[in-house]
Amino acid sequence: MTAAVLYGKEDVKIEKVPIPTLERGEVLVKVNVALTCGTDLKVFQRGYHARMIVPPALFGHELSGVIEEVGPGVRDFKRGMRVVALNSAPCGACFYCLKHQENLCEDLLFNNGAYAEYIKIPRRIVETNMLALPEDVTFESAAMTEPLACALRGLQETGAVIGDTVTVIGAGPLGLMVIQLAKLTGCKVIAVVKRDEQVVSARHFGADEVVQTTKVKDPVDSLIAVTEGRGSDIVIEAVGRPQAWQWSVDMVRRGGVVNFFGGCATGTKVELDTNRLHYSELTLKATFHHTPKTVRKAFSLIAEKKVKSTDYVTGEAPLSKLKQVLQQMLDRGSQIKTAIIPGH
Repeated sequence: MTAAVLYGKEDVKIEKVPIPTLERGEVLVKVNVALTCGTDLKVFQRGYHARMIVPPALFGHELSGVIEEVGPGVRDFKRGMRVVALNSAPCGACFYCLKHQENLCEDLLFNNGAYAEYIKIPRRIVETNMLALPEDVTFESAAMTEPLACALRGLQETGAVIGDTVTVIGAGPLGLMVIQLAKLTGCKVIAVVKRDEQVVSARHFGADEVVQTTKVKDPVDSLIAVTEGRGSDIVIEAVGRPQAWQWSVDMVRRGGVVNFFGGCATGTKVELDTNRLHYSELTLKATFHHTPKTVRKAFSLIAEKKVKSTDYVTGEAPLSKLKQVLQQMLDRGSQIKTAIIPGH
């Protein structure tokens, strides 16, 4: 089969590799759609991901497709079923899983290889995080389940409720999903973005106010000004840059919540005002990944057409063009997500 193989920093090759063979409980899926995402872009740019992928390795993790083959012992899935398979599954038995923090599982199993004609789904993912698609859910929509589950958990962990003012820093795919989810929750949403096209996207997905960092003298002052001088109830950083982490703390109101949702590079340090943290009673937290519960909630939002792929998937390309697509993303093109079609 044809597949993308990551060898290192900005080094992805489209190669012929063997079709995976199945063991007990495993499933082989013929990939119909694999979506690009910010995490894949970071992996492409850095050449690795400390938790998810070490090169050389098959690449990509947002996918949907049709079951081509089932291994021995698979009960709930059959050949020909349309499915979405998530990129990980917890063990269900460790300290963190028993604390309902499955995203922190001591043996969190990751699966890569979406940019390929076929992908093998390990038994644990088949049993925990693979879902059958209703007839009216498209492959592109289903493939968004993984990032949407991450965005949903990020918002839920802040405790956002109707009427809250939520500021989202960043308007990449995940930032836009957080904006849309916050709006669906009934919040007032403020987006902090950099580029002109991001202003348009942020408003399209529900932002009530937009602060464009390149058009104001001080983004923090501008944010404070549109929140009646108090700051935002909740600030979610969805960029993964130290400066944006520090902005988050300065943009939140007294008693507010900051979620450092965007992961910075390994070894990154930030400086925070301890006086402000203490006397303003700020809550600082971070969220990583998703859980089986948020996966199912995200999938239900997609099935109910509350989140639509037509808003996010702004381009399509064959697998042979993957490297060019990723390079365009690095160059800050206007695409939000590109659907990679392995069969083309």
